[in-house]
Amino acid sequence: MVVSPARASVQYVGHATVLVNLNGVRLLTDPLLRNRVAHLRRAVKVDAGALRGVDAVLISHLHYDHLDLPSLQRLGRDMPVVAPHGAGALIRRKAGVKSVVELRPGEQIEIGALTVRATSAEHDTGRLPFGIRAEPVGYVIEGGDRSVYFAGDTDVFDGMADLAPVDVALLPIWGWGPTMGPGHMDPIRAAQAAALLGARLAIPIHWGTYYPIHLGLQGPPDFLETPPALFEQAVREHAPTTEVRVLQPGETTTL
Repeated sequence: MVVSPARASVQYVGHATVLVNLNGVRLLTDPLLRNRVAHLRRAVKVDAGALRGVDAVLISHLHYDHLDLPSLQRLGRDMPVVAPHGAGALIRRKAGVKSVVELRPGEQIEIGALTVRATSAEHDTGRLPFGIRAEPVGYVIEGGDRSVYFAGDTDVFDGMADLAPVDVALLPIWGWGPTMGPGHMDPIRAAQAAALLGARLAIPIHWGTYYPIHLGLQGPPDFLETPPALFEQAVREHAPTTEVRVLQPGETTTL
């Protein structure tokens, strides 16, 4: 779907990769653009249109499914990158990116007509195997009279209420396997986050995109499809004033 730059929109590219088009500025979050990543296979191909005209990339943390160096290389050395404090040297050295701005929670940067503010996140700080660490972040993107919160990877934390209200919350509801470790939200926890954030609109992300190859030998695993319905049900209970829009990987909605 092609959207005019003048219209605000969100495209769920897949996993934690979202194209936010606000005030004529196009930001791409945590780009993971490969059909195969280690033992993971992508269920839906990347929409190449989502990669055109991107103004900057936002990285939430160091894990390989969020900071994918080959995907950054695909976007080009001249693509500006915003990343957590401590991640810049790795991105410059391994991806060849020329411009990396590092932010701690509470710090912000202007990108065109937008303000991008880093927020706290409750998630693992490391990147194996060499022990590089950077404090994970989320981002609040503000432009004009709209605000979009990208959570990255996080569990619910008390400080979420301090971000309220937000117009749009991009909330992770699952992952790439049948279970999730600490520092992640399942559909119920994500619904609780929507309530804390006072989100007018919640778009579930971090689901339906990648799965371990061995779990797909008999067909697509259930966890590729079931989390959004569970999230919608949980939002009705925990955040009844929040609208939910479920986007399949590659789909776009206007704001």
